[in-house]
Amino acid sequence: MKAALGGRVTDLCAQNPRRVYVTVDPADVVEVTRVIHKDLRARFCIASGMQMERDFEVLYHFAFEDDTPHGMVVTVRVHLDKEKPVVDSVTPGVPAAEWIEREMHELLGIEFRNHPDMRPLLLSEDWPKDVYPLRRGKPWEGKIEKRL
Repeated sequence: MKAALGGRVTDLCAQNPRRVYVTVDPADVVEVTRVIHKDLRARFCIASGMQMERDFEVLYHFAFEDDTPHGMVVTVRVHLDKEKPVVDSVTPGVPAAEWIEREMHELLGIEFRNHPDMRPLLLSEDWPKDVYPLRRGKPWEGKIEKRL
């Protein structure tokens, strides 16, 4: 895997033989996830987004089930700017990431450039624009009326 990804990996952390975290620059996430999914034939499991103290993280989780006796999960981690979390969508190489990227956009406000369909997925149609319910703090205070 390391050879296939070349110099795109900024950090590699193997917590144990079956769990590996690969950190990449946001500019490389599309190609890295494509290589892992298409070239190395890993199954895309899910992605997750988190608001950290200093930035946002997006984690793309892949499973290598046929190559190891007990399976291996590789997570591609990308750090995004805290004030304006933006990254290219990985859907061109990993089509199954489409809905989870929509969720992360809707709930955390992470922008996925070149995403094929950024229509709302979970929140009601009258939900206020630029109000993200999973962001830390209370950024929506005064913007949402109480609903019964």
